[in-house]
Amino acid sequence: MQYTLQSSSLPEVAQESVDILLILLSSKFLPESSTPGVVSQIEQSILDTVIAQDFNPQKTGQFYSTWYLPSTKAKRTVLLACETLSNQHIANALKELSGKFSFHEAKTVCIYLPESGAGNVESALTTFAQLNYVYRATKPSAIKSQLSKVILATPQADSLQTEFSYALARIKGEQLAKDLANQPANLMTPSNLAQTALSLTEYANLSCTIRSQEEIEKLQMGAFLAVAKGSREPTKFIELQYKAPESSSPPIILVGKGITFDSGGLSLKPAQGMEEMKSDMSGAACVLGVFRALGLLQPRVHVIGLIPACENMPDGNAVKPGDVVTSMSGKTIEILNTDAEGRLILCDALTYAKKFSPKLVIDIATLTGACVVALGYLHTGMYANDDDLSQKMQAAGKAAQDTCWPLPLDDEYAQGLKSDFADLSNIATGRYRGAAGSITAAKFLHEFVDYPWIHLDIAGSARTAKGSSGRPVGMLLHFILAQTLDN
Repeated sequence: MQYTLQSSSLPEVAQESVDILLILLSSKFLPESSTPGVVSQIEQSILDTVIAQDFNPQKTGQFYSTWYLPSTKAKRTVLLACETLSNQHIANALKELSGKFSFHEAKTVCIYLPESGAGNVESALTTFAQLNYVYRATKPSAIKSQLSKVILATPQADSLQTEFSYALARIKGEQLAKDLANQPANLMTPSNLAQTALSLTEYANLSCTIRSQEEIEKLQMGAFLAVAKGSREPTKFIELQYKAPESSSPPIILVGKGITFDSGGLSLKPAQGMEEMKSDMSGAACVLGVFRALGLLQPRVHVIGLIPACENMPDGNAVKPGDVVTSMSGKTIEILNTDAEGRLILCDALTYAKKFSPKLVIDIATLTGACVVALGYLHTGMYANDDDLSQKMQAAGKAAQDTCWPLPLDDEYAQGLKSDFADLSNIATGRYRGAAGSITAAKFLHEFVDYPWIHLDIAGSARTAKGSSGRPVGMLLHFILAQTLDN
């Protein structure tokens, strides 16, 4: 799909020969004419519609659709109420509209913003793209959108090119994350995930190394390999790097959980809902989405992506409850539950990250159902060992409308990870058994880091009722690009 940004007034945009002209209006709607008492025909038509009470700009999400509006060349004009033209009201209005109006049969759409503040272009375009996403990889019968061109028109367009470019890169990144996480596990295997990572090297300054099981064994990633033992799919360790030529700072490292299917292993999950475990690689999909956006934007940053990729399956060779394995760090782990596998593959990747002397490390994982219980599907659970980083990630989430919520990392939570037979167990026991599950999982990972670190539990936020949300690509992009100011 082609997106364009253009500078236009409302009378000018009315002359666009498009299938649908979508005009976003706030309760402060006033004609743009500089001559008192003189308004254009389209402005008068909108005012007449408001006066006739057919449309109320104060009610976010209310819309008025007509096949004919005087002086417009569009086949159809839609007025959409946003109350105010804040980022949140724009997003909310578009979401309300999506449940009642379809753009799939239109080939060209023009979205008009009467005024543009910081983030308005991003909010309008990314929300529009998210709502019009259609998964087709394994469903050729899905509604095929005819939409080929989207114009974002606003009087302030000349000063918004940077934000526009960012919005397009974010859209591409989120689309890739959704496409990957929505595919079934028989297609999105560790090998195919690795091939997707390799394909990103078409972008400048981006490189990729894929490590085989033999190489993983040489690295002594015993926790990672223990999870993979029950699967016949080859295990892969994916290492991506984006480095701008002028960047000399230590890297920001993204670690994505890449469990391409999670049966729970011998601690088998219930059959109901197990099909959703194809998306247990949403953390890995997010990392690949971020790298696609970085490849498009070419910012002055240094980012490394690490993805341990495997399946968690039951098999005669599968790891058993009670087994003790040695992680790359040298710490031994008693595996009390084979369904607590994400933290096992991540802990070795977090240890591997130390070799790069990172500026900070962020891991992204659909780690615990407990996080869904705590936060539902609205916020990503966020843990940080640095208050400043925590505040920066929260600010990035707010700016991206892709929010996170800080949760505690008190040392007392680690008490439940003590084991009589290893350095630690992979789930909490004692008074913490079954309690504070997202926190104790974070504390497990905390045992393997000695650098600035953020853990994002996306078990809730990565999913929607219809599949992947593409989150938190937007939040991570905002966070990473903000770091260019510190380089």
